[in-house]
Amino acid sequence: MDMGEILSQWDELKARNARQQNERRKVQGPGKKANAPEKKSTAQKSAVSIEDEILEENSRQINPMEMWLRRYGTIDKDKIAQESEERTKMRSHSYLVNMKSEAVLDLHGLHQDEVDQRLDAFVTDCCRRKIKKILIIHGKGIHTTGGAPVLGKMVRNFIERDKRCGMSGHPKKQNQEGGSGATWVILKG
Repeated sequence: MDMGEILSQWDELKARNARQQNERRKVQGPGKKANAPEKKSTAQKSAVSIEDEILEENSRQINPMEMWLRRYGTIDKDKIAQESEERTKMRSHSYLVNMKSEAVLDLHGLHQDEVDQRLDAFVTDCCRRKIKKILIIHGKGIHTTGGAPVLGKMVRNFIERDKRCGMSGHPKKQNQEGGSGATWVILKG
């Protein structure tokens, strides 16, 4: 049996089923419930069984393209290239130094004992959110009475002790980012 014969049988089967369904709708007599099951004749049974056999065989066969995709999957080369470029960029010293800070912590008005707790909580939150560069505003110590500025030194000590903190420095732009009254930090990981 060749493909042409199979297709013609299939078409005949579909046409016969459509005619039979139309006849059933017309013949449905009084006293018969709308949802009651109908008794099938032997011709209907054979037609349905041939259709079932064809559907069953088709379900066993798989499209070769589908089989290949299931076995080997797909690769998004553009996404891989973009991720590689992003990783390279994040390793670049000049890019990290010049990138804008993604989170800011202002320590103005805090006492010395509150600073370490606030810094630790802030860095923990930023690492959890996968933030790369943070800015810590500590002020220049102009309003400090009785000695040298305290908060800037505490921030430097915290950065040196904490393993999550990498490079750090002061922003270049005095007016916009705070100059020596602020410190940026690149977070590891």
